[in-house]
Parts: sequence; C-alpha cells; structure tokens
Amino acid sequence: MNQKQAIQNNTQYLEMDRVLRRFFINRDVLHLCEEATEEQVEFLHRALLRADELREISKRTRLVTLARFPMIKSLEGYDYTALRFPPSISKDELQQCSFIQAKTNIVCYGPVGTGKTHLAIALGIRACELGFSVRFYTVTELVLMLAEARKKGRLETLVESISKLDLLILDEWGYVPVDKEGSQLLFRIISDSYERKSLILTTNLEFSKWGGIFTDQQMAAAMIDRLVHHGHLLLFEGQSYRMKHALMRKGGVSDDN
Repeated sequence: MNQKQAIQNNTQYLEMDRVLRRFFINRDVLHLCEEATEEQVEFLHRALLRADELREISKRTRLVTLARFPMIKSLEGYDYTALRFPPSISKDELQQCSFIQAKTNIVCYGPVGTGKTHLAIALGIRACELGFSVRFYTVTELVLMLAEARKKGRLETLVESISKLDLLILDEWGYVPVDKEGSQLLFRIISDSYERKSLILTTNLEFSKWGGIFTDQQMAAAMIDRLVHHGHLLLFEGQSYRMKHALMRKGGVSDDN
C-alpha cells in the first residue's frame, strides 16, 4: 500500500472527507495530505472537526430559536412519576424522539399542572438538538394566526411553512372553545400533518368532549382518528405541580385555610 492509499484508508482522512462533503468544499484539498507531515495532517483534522462542531451548535441554536418555545425546559431531571406510558412506546424511545422518525404523534392527557407542557417543550428542544425542525404553538395562538393569514391572503404560505416541519407542538388543546372557521383551519393542519410529520398535543380534555369545543362532532371525530391512528397516549395523573409547590404551602399554610 502506497502513501496515498494509506492516507485514504486512514480514519482521520475519512472524517475530514465527511466534513468537507457537509461543507460543500472541494475534496481535492485532501491531496495536500499526501505531502504533509503528521503534525500538519493532525492540525487540519482538528480544524475541520472543530468547524463541524461549531456548525452543529449554530444549527441547534437556530432550530431552538425558530421553534419559539415560551420557555426552555429540559428532559434532565424530569419527574415521570405522574406519567403512565402505553405499551406502544417506552421512556427511552420517547427521549430519543424515535416517534418523529416514525411520523407518529404524542397526546399528553391529564389534569392541569401535571407536567404536560414541560415534557412537550423538553421533547421539542431534544428534537432540535437532533436536527429536527420544530414549532411550538398554543392552539388559540395557531387558530388566530391561521384566521389572520386567511384574511390577508397568506394562508397558503403559513400552511406550507408548517408542512415543512418535522414536529409540530400544539399546547392547551381544548382549553378554549374554537369557532367553526377556526375548527376548519385547525382540521386542515391536522389532516395535512397525517403521516407526514409528528405532532405533540397537550390537553386536559377527554376525547368524548372534543366535539363541544370544536363545534362539530364529525370534525372532532376525524381529528381524533388521525391523531390516534399513528399515536401514543401518555396519561398524566396526580396533583398539580404548581399547587403542590405553591409558596403558600411552603410558608406553612394548611389545606384547611
């Protein structure tokens, strides 16, 4: 094996080749390694890997910014004691965001304050770290944006931008009634997302009551069908975290007061 072949089979060469491909840089630059010293090759290797690392950090930061999370939450230290997993997905699979690659949905259902939004945001941030495009909306916010976009003739542009996401997070599903126009617009988003991307929904409303919120029983049933067909239902139980850790309780005020 000559020097050129030895270099091309070298792990450093393969890593540098990968980085240059990602940066769309002419790989002929690697021919310089054939005449370079070991120290020079090592320096080029370190420089390219560092540039690649900084590029990934910048990409993850940009994805988190574009997602527009209302706050930053982490999976680290998250308390799963109030959460019941279905047989279809494990905690590890959830944390690895394997459901996004499978284009399946997560419905977080349970009382207010049990950690649904925290988990949804933390999973969204984890997805950004893995390179997925994510967007966070409250349902009320999304419906208002869709209605406004329709009035201004920009509905298709907004719908198209949502269609390009890997993960759409809809928080507070069913907290506020939605009128007929809003229900139709929201149904379009759900329908367009079916088998094309993953959704995470947080709700404290059982499926049987969705018709009363969205003004149309058939439309609500169609939404449920699309969400559940390729989805996992996570059940949150227990007392509200905010109530449990309220300052009044920390101050020693009893439940009887």
